[in-house]
Amino acid sequence: MAAADPRAARGTMSDALEAAAKLYDEASEQLELAAQHCRTAARHFRDRLVPRGAAHAWAAQGHIREAQSRLDEQARDHARVSNPNPE
Repeated sequence: MAAADPRAARGTMSDALEAAAKLYDEASEQLELAAQHCRTAARHFRDRLVPRGAAHAWAAQGHIREAQSRLDEQARDHARVSNPNPE
């Protein structure tokens, strides 16, 4: 039986690491958008523009949930391959 090609294993690991990195990039982008909406919401509330402030506050929550979704996906991926009893 032929030995497995170590380059193929590295390629698979690199692909997995790139996929994880992409999820974190996407989460950070969503969190940056959430921060922008929070700053805008604060400005509108200070200007007593409550409906506008509330709209941006909700948009911030949406971006936070999108980020959390990306992080949850990475956690689920990890759970699928993690060994709970490493012996």
